Amino acid sequence: MSSDSTDAESKVSGNQANIPAHIRRELAIDDGDRLRWQLEDDGTVTVRVVRRQDRTFADFDGYDGEETTDVTTDHDAWGVDSE
Repeated sequence: MSSDSTDAESKVSGNQANIPAHIRRELAIDDGDRLRWQLEDDGTVTVRVVRRQDRTFADFDGYDGEETTDVTTDHDAWGVDSE
């Protein structure tokens, strides 16, 4: 990574700022990743990349119950006790 004091600048538009492409590539920032911002006492800002967790349900085998289900009608009712 570069040790320059200024790697790049970006313009703020509304409440959004773009991340320069070479910084996105260098840090491997991808869709779904989040940026965690920390304001330090001296006024500097630290930004940390929080990676999106891929394939969270990759090993999920699905419903293994006795009853047959229909996702279009049962989805919102799962976990709700009916009287």
